[in-house]
Amino acid sequence: MEVEVKLRLSDASAHQKLTDLLSPFHVQTLIQENIFFDGSSAELSSNRAILRLRFYDGVSPCVLSLKAKPVISDGVSRVQELEEPFDPVLGRACVAEPWRLSVVDSSALLKRVREEYGVREKGLGFVCLGGFRNVRGLYEWKGLKIEVDESNYDFGTCYEVECESSNSERDKKILEKLLEENGIRVQYSEVSKFAIFRSGKLPE
Repeated sequence: MEVEVKLRLSDASAHQKLTDLLSPFHVQTLIQENIFFDGSSAELSSNRAILRLRFYDGVSPCVLSLKAKPVISDGVSRVQELEEPFDPVLGRACVAEPWRLSVVDSSALLKRVREEYGVREKGLGFVCLGGFRNVRGLYEWKGLKIEVDESNYDFGTCYEVECESSNSERDKKILEKLLEENGIRVQYSEVSKFAIFRSGKLPE
């Protein structure tokens, strides 16, 4: 179970103010490309599951993930997640021709998807839903590993602060205090980035 604090920043200026504030604690910046898949009969989405390929910095590495049963409440996200490394060349081939996911036999995660969710190996099998790009700044501050995201969709840009946590209520208060003391406006995130992508509009 992945548990994260998720706070949505109001706009680009709030994002800039936070990244400036955290700049002494910057670890690295990642350029992520997120591509999502479903079964041709919505076998995954109808069961509240998401299959994603994530490419870093344009080419390599690549990570395949399966997320299931996501719940977001009061700025805390809980989701079942499995991940495994995936060959980036094969990943690009699967984006171009999603049926290839049905015949990859080197992935335990894909085998589980096919067996657990019943995505057919014949016919269309998997379909590509598209995706979005994300610029993620990683920071280590007061024992927290903070991620500051700029998510670029076809219909606009969203800004968010995330922190994976074993004590979400404590860490949420620490983050909220930091933001409040520096005049940075946030709201609790109410939906996932994938849900925003599928809705075709930014949260209000």
